[in-house]
Amino acid sequence: MYTRLMASLFLSLIILLSSYAANAADDDAQDNVPGTVIIGYIFNPGPELDTDQIAAEKLTHINYAFSRIVDGKLTEGFEFDQQNYQQLHSLKERNPELRILSSIGGWTWSDTFSDMAAEPASRQKFIRSAIEFVRRHQLDGLDIDWEYPGLVGAGNTFRGEDGQNFTILLRQLRQALDKLEQEVNRPLLLTIASGGFSDYVEKAELGQWQQYLDYINIMAYDYNFPSDGAITGHHAGLFSHPSDGTQNSADNAVKQHIKAGVPANKLVLGVPFYGRMWMQVSDDNNGLFQPGNSNTLELGGGSYKNLHNNLIGKNGYERHWDDTAKVPWLWNPEKKILISYEDSESLRHKSQYVLDNNLAGVMFWRYNSDHQNTLLNSLYRHLRGSD
Repeated sequence: MYTRLMASLFLSLIILLSSYAANAADDDAQDNVPGTVIIGYIFNPGPELDTDQIAAEKLTHINYAFSRIVDGKLTEGFEFDQQNYQQLHSLKERNPELRILSSIGGWTWSDTFSDMAAEPASRQKFIRSAIEFVRRHQLDGLDIDWEYPGLVGAGNTFRGEDGQNFTILLRQLRQALDKLEQEVNRPLLLTIASGGFSDYVEKAELGQWQQYLDYINIMAYDYNFPSDGAITGHHAGLFSHPSDGTQNSADNAVKQHIKAGVPANKLVLGVPFYGRMWMQVSDDNNGLFQPGNSNTLELGGGSYKNLHNNLIGKNGYERHWDDTAKVPWLWNPEKKILISYEDSESLRHKSQYVLDNNLAGVMFWRYNSDHQNTLLNSLYRHLRGSD
């Protein structure tokens, strides 16, 4: 009787220890990536923002795009922004750790940055309005999307000293946010969207900027852009392919930022939830790295939602995979159309790259281009280890 009792107790102890070890292993797996961020850009110029369709539990940050600078002051970009900010804050009921930021500028509205940053008085005018903007919308921070300091961007005013002026602006804005933190009793973030190409890095003062920033979100896409006579290629390759004349890639962008003095744990790798399309492309190599023209066809747009529903594996569009660049492309041999895009497989590789290189995480442009959270789910699964 005693022997059977001891054997039973011993077996129970073994089972208990095994269960503890399994749970500890699971906890350790989660602890490996607790700080990995998933930042989604949401662009919604109208009143129809449907927060029920936003998987708030799978995001750490939302960058709401875009606010803009008018007469030197930060202001809302669209009529319904106040309403939309309130709706976004309601998502914290489902995810209390979610952070809501306003993204300032973007490609279209970067035209006033250089003038604003150039003089002490105009910088202070902007900073005062920015602090009031954060208060008004109860934000968790600001994301500055200046495209680009020292470069013309979309035909913008620019100066050779933009990089230096941006350093001063970021320092002073960070100081103002630090003061506001004491008032509101919560952390306030300051981030930027960063160019993922050499000309940007050469003009930037990334090593100086980073000391005032929580994250630098690298826009690692649009590397090959459709235009008449342009060579086709991946618009968001993880690695560069020897046949790609630009030699741009996410990996190169990360290495350039680190070389410029940015710690890896402040870098967020940007990924696109959309594709780029070329037409009238040569047949060789299934259209890849061949001359083509800009797309003028009505294909429903480049969003992953449209690609998934209407083009990938349908209507003559064949999926191909580049195992060097770690990204797919679509090729329609009859219509001579090539589409470079991102999918769940390429995001698996990029997620692993983020973890392997101890980056802060991933951001994506933009949320409503996804198909039923397919791409977001891939990021969440591979970065957070959960469905």
